Amino acid sequence: MTLAPRENFSRRILKIAIPAIAGMSAQMVVSIVETAMVGRLSNAVESLAAMGLGVLATWVLTSFFSSLATGTHILVARRFGERDYNAAGVVLNNSLILSFILGSLIAALGYFFSYEFISIFSSDRLVAQEASEYIKYRSLGIPFFLLSVSYRGFFYGIGHTKIFLYSAIISYVVNIVFDYFFIFGIGFFPQLGLAGAGLSASLGMLAGLIFFILVTFLPEYRKRYRYYHSISIQMKTIQQIVKISLPVSFQNVLILFGFLIFVAIAGVLGTIPQAATQVVITSLFISIMPCFGFGVATQTLVGNSLGNKKIYEARLFALETAKLTTYFTICVGILFVALPDLVLHVVTNDRQVINTARPILQLAGVAQVIYGIGIILANALQAGGATLYVMYLEIITQWIVFLPLSYLLGQYFGLLGMWFALPIYVIFYSLFAYIKFRSNTWTSMKV
Repeated sequence: MTLAPRENFSRRILKIAIPAIAGMSAQMVVSIVETAMVGRLSNAVESLAAMGLGVLATWVLTSFFSSLATGTHILVARRFGERDYNAAGVVLNNSLILSFILGSLIAALGYFFSYEFISIFSSDRLVAQEASEYIKYRSLGIPFFLLSVSYRGFFYGIGHTKIFLYSAIISYVVNIVFDYFFIFGIGFFPQLGLAGAGLSASLGMLAGLIFFILVTFLPEYRKRYRYYHSISIQMKTIQQIVKISLPVSFQNVLILFGFLIFVAIAGVLGTIPQAATQVVITSLFISIMPCFGFGVATQTLVGNSLGNKKIYEARLFALETAKLTTYFTICVGILFVALPDLVLHVVTNDRQVINTARPILQLAGVAQVIYGIGIILANALQAGGATLYVMYLEIITQWIVFLPLSYLLGQYFGLLGMWFALPIYVIFYSLFAYIKFRSNTWTSMKV
């Protein structure tokens, strides 16, 4: 395998990846802007620590079911590759039904039990109270989010990632505008602080969903895929979505719950280390979100190729995407290592937090290069149907290696020692993803 990208593959990868990357980068921008607004409140340290817990906790609540996008994406990509367009529409219909039911349930749980959940992970009562208010208001938008997840998976599967990009732009612009009004209480809007960020996120989710719905009524989509022609619950399709999505659901929850514990471990070291950890995690969105965008291209193109019975092409798409991802993460790594203060100052102007976060951002800048490769290979395995393997890989590397090691190193060497567990974790994760990818078993699974 040559290090230089293959031009014919790169064009197809970037055509799908760039809109997905742009959409996910928009999410990164929102996270940074939102964190920057919260970081300028009078109680910035407590609010940043609470936001770290609130964001991760909300992701834990939603991520278990947001993997419906992965199940929908993989199934639609296969059906599209097989040129069975009606079947792709049936997948969307049943995914929407699941999303509506599950989204309503999660919203109710998040709204009524936010404090009871988040107080487990914070020893500071004020931090827990602020985080619970954020979760409460953000939970209102979960049904809108999960319905958008189904639409997103469908458009990913047919390779029209631009639709997601437009939806993301609309959603995040609405989010940021209302962030400004509700966080600071501009004009006749009440000053809600961190809770305002949660409410603004919900309003943004609603705006994005409305756009998706409007697009699906365009003739070029409605006539070809016929998703609204006859809406009925098909248990076989639902079972296929759940079979693919469930391991991804557990994997997502394990990742986010694990990082929630990671932030809690930092909290044991003090409020400043916890705030610094949140700032670094937010900064890592610069690299991780685009990697997930490349992962979208991987799942689409690998899934389409497997649907066309082109096994060699599927493997090449994964390897070529891994190349492009690595070039990107190297550039980001150089930025993190050489100019850490420039990155951190975007998120917060608290000098004590910046000084604490600087060395761990530099360390994370090196680790994320290796993690980018692992993300792409894991997405290729999932496109082939090996979602169980990726889930088990996450359990072992994060819960048996990363978290215990971060706790032990944190106790003996402080915050920087705790973060040294990150490169060890990503090396194991990427290595075993590559070992599975090298085998042929994942390319012959029935989806």
